[in-house]
Amino acid sequence: MRALAHLNKYLWNYKWHLVFGGIFIILSNLFGIYAPVLIREAFNLVTESMETYRSGSISDYSISLPESVAFVNNVLGNSNQEFNNINEKETLVSLITRLALILALIYLFVSIMKGVFLFFTRQSIIVMSRLIEFDLKNEIFDHYQKLSLAFYRRNNTGDLMNRISEDVTQVRMYLGPAIMYTINLVVLAFLAIGAMLRVNVELTLYVLLPLPLLSISIYYVSKIINQRSERVQRQQSKLSTLTQEAFSGIRVLKAYNRQNFIQKDFTRECNTYKVLSLSQVKVDALFMPAIILLIGLSTIITIYVGGIKAIEGEITIGNIAEFVIYVNMLTWPFASVGWVTSLVQRAAASQERINEFLHTEPEITNPKTDQDDISGKVEFNNVSFTYPDSGIEAIKKISFEIPKGSTLAIIGRTGSGKSTIANLICRNFDVTGGRLLIDDKPIESLNLDSLRGSIGYVPQDVFLFNDSIANNIGFGLEPDQITEAILHKAAEMAYVKHNINEFPKKFETILGERGINLSGGQKQRVSIARAIARKPDILIFDDCLSAVDTETEEVILGNLRKIMEGKTTLLISHRVSTVKLADQIIVLDHGKVVEKGSHEELLALDGEYSDLYQKQLLEEKKAVDS
Repeated sequence: MRALAHLNKYLWNYKWHLVFGGIFIILSNLFGIYAPVLIREAFNLVTESMETYRSGSISDYSISLPESVAFVNNVLGNSNQEFNNINEKETLVSLITRLALILALIYLFVSIMKGVFLFFTRQSIIVMSRLIEFDLKNEIFDHYQKLSLAFYRRNNTGDLMNRISEDVTQVRMYLGPAIMYTINLVVLAFLAIGAMLRVNVELTLYVLLPLPLLSISIYYVSKIINQRSERVQRQQSKLSTLTQEAFSGIRVLKAYNRQNFIQKDFTRECNTYKVLSLSQVKVDALFMPAIILLIGLSTIITIYVGGIKAIEGEITIGNIAEFVIYVNMLTWPFASVGWVTSLVQRAAASQERINEFLHTEPEITNPKTDQDDISGKVEFNNVSFTYPDSGIEAIKKISFEIPKGSTLAIIGRTGSGKSTIANLICRNFDVTGGRLLIDDKPIESLNLDSLRGSIGYVPQDVFLFNDSIANNIGFGLEPDQITEAILHKAAEMAYVKHNINEFPKKFETILGERGINLSGGQKQRVSIARAIARKPDILIFDDCLSAVDTETEEVILGNLRKIMEGKTTLLISHRVSTVKLADQIIVLDHGKVVEKGSHEELLALDGEYSDLYQKQLLEEKKAVDS
């Protein structure tokens, strides 16, 4: 239950739902507990009437039936005198019919009122559970967004999705049905057992004798349920991850004809889930038969012991019927103990998994709420960075400066640390050595929203949302900032507008998951349009033209030169043709700066950059010749 303590703040927020739900449960059970009393009086009425009828003497009927007549009189507010001299007023049969009809109407009224308050109970407590489910999902999603990229490198998407969906559902079942049935059990047990004790203490003790066995069995089984439930949830996360990866990478699966292979993987994991679920179900399945057996035993005891006491004259036949109904009223609440225990254990296991992420502190935090005015100067001063999970040192004591409004290009082989520099400027990671300054201020001291709001970033791994082209391009803008002119201008500058106009719905075309309806080059250009649409102070292009041909690249670079005027720009590429017009170029190799200068200066050095340039010229020539 310690894990579920996290939910107390939500229960406090919706305390009035819980309070009124408890009140409605009490009222519903007050009406419900009255029903067996009516049944008792009906049985007594019939029994005593038959005895009177057989005796052949009805002159003293008001004396022969004191309990049932007095009961109805009290309910209707009549005096006992009304039923005196019965021979003069009405026959015995008509009186019995009248009394039975009155009892039936009272019983109907009591049942309706019980149902009405049960409806209000569900409208209070079940609605509360849905509201808390909404709040909890928003809390988790909001916390997910605050966590840094290092967290997402450690955890897979399927597990994240499972905790915000399946685990939250398990928690909701605790907040709704489990709490409702627990309160109902306590209230009903108090009222029913109190009513039974007022009738006969000894019979009540006999009837309740099997219930301690129920508590003991629950105590020992709850731990097993908790352990097995946690294993089931973890396996569910594995299934979600496998499914998500299979559908996201469906192109690769089909290209390599690996459908059968992934199907075997899925079947294996699904079979593991089945085994774990069945293992849990077997434990759950013990509860209901055991509880029903114990309740049935209570019913047998009621009839047997009650019959003996009725023969001895201590109680009436109506009391036996009353006790049987009380026992059956307690059947579902006590039978639900096993189910509720299972719900609580599952919820505790799920909430523990949720808390594991909610209690994860983000490595990157916003240092202040005041906004900063970012102009765009970037400076790396002896910066080093080591990835925390892998321990790989991506960059080593790098120093360079990008004055406001100038362009720096970074070129190097794969794995040389180019993308790491882009991530550090966006503060997706914090440097592990040296200082990274923005406008001569440590990047850690800047408002995170201001920093990222001033950056237009085109990542190497382009991601487009399953939405319209217009919404993808306008993703970095506020809704009131998006205009048709801005979208069209951005698409034109990214040299993708003509491709968009070829679609029947043009800018309203839905791209599909991860932009599956576009080619690689088109996706890169839409991503470029998204970056430049927000008109940022700092532009970062991380190898964003790798999927376009040389001719298209020249057109895009020509357009970008106009956009980059007055903006601090970082161009990352492995192509010399992309970086050669930058104000300054640095060459990275294994995380270190090996060369620095303009295009002409680096060619004159006849080093790494010159060698790379000559190789690419040769490749382009071969491509033209072929």
